[in-house]
Amino acid sequence: MTLKNAAIKVLSDAGTPLHVKELTEKMLSKGLWKTTGKTPAYTVAATLYVDIKKKGEASPFRLVAPGTFGLKEGYQPQVTGISPEGETSTVEKEADGGKTYSFTDSAVKVLEMFGEKKPMHYREITEKAIEKGWLVTGSKTPKATMYAQILAEIQRYQRRGEQPRFVKHGNGYVGLSRWMGHGLAFQIEEHNKKVLAELRKRLLAMDWGEFEELIATLLAEMGFEDIEITERRKDGGIDVRGTLVVGDVIRTRMAIQVKRWKNNVQAPVVQQVRGSIGTHEQGLIITTSDFSKGARDEAARPDATPVALMNGEQLASILVSYNLLATRRSHEIFELEQEESSK
Repeated sequence: MTLKNAAIKVLSDAGTPLHVKELTEKMLSKGLWKTTGKTPAYTVAATLYVDIKKKGEASPFRLVAPGTFGLKEGYQPQVTGISPEGETSTVEKEADGGKTYSFTDSAVKVLEMFGEKKPMHYREITEKAIEKGWLVTGSKTPKATMYAQILAEIQRYQRRGEQPRFVKHGNGYVGLSRWMGHGLAFQIEEHNKKVLAELRKRLLAMDWGEFEELIATLLAEMGFEDIEITERRKDGGIDVRGTLVVGDVIRTRMAIQVKRWKNNVQAPVVQQVRGSIGTHEQGLIITTSDFSKGARDEAARPDATPVALMNGEQLASILVSYNLLATRRSHEIFELEQEESSK
């Protein structure tokens, strides 16, 4: 399987964007892609990044955040392959005249249709998914695979500080987190939302020089080198310049404008940045607010120099991921396993 097809397979099964390190680990561990390179994650990042830049809307991939890739909304993979458990890829195939899904996506459908907002055992979930034709697999142990993938997804979401789709209730029982309007998981998610909102307020209240220094520090954490904060009023609209280095092979010179704004950034700002970009540079606009549709359309214009966009929500999340202005803490929680009635 090619690198791109392997990435499509993993992203399809995950049903959510993945950081390139996790994406690469899954591609290699599942045997979907092999490489002798010493920096496989950088190879994957560079390949997907180039595919997005060259193909534009025709690329199946999208860059969700620095180092994090997903599949385009509505994209229907046509990838087939064998997983470690021997299962054939089931994403977006036709079975019995109906659409089929990955293990986790079929589990969501079963819980929505038959759970009645109550946990179901993973064995029953698997049986229903196969019975309805939502899951087609060649695995010899589909029930074990189902449970393993549900647990893996829960852990993946938790590592990113996001609310998982599933809740483990113990003894093999699983429910949907959106059924829970209370409880510890809900409280944690609400707490994190408040922290991110407060973080954005703090960014707006920062002294400009302090804010520029923070952005420069963040860029260094993200892999930028040769970072230089430009002189005010002499920057032509550019606040920071730096080189994004991928695997000591790809070096992209970036011209960055930082907007500590409450109002959305409009298309003329994108045009101004593009006009200030030097030879062999690409643009990046970072704002504490958001971008208008016109600004996004202008940034994505295929016949012009690329200008990447990072809004306030993305900025706050990335700062947290690098422990800048906020700290990610983990605690162990003890839960009593539910008793399973014998049948």
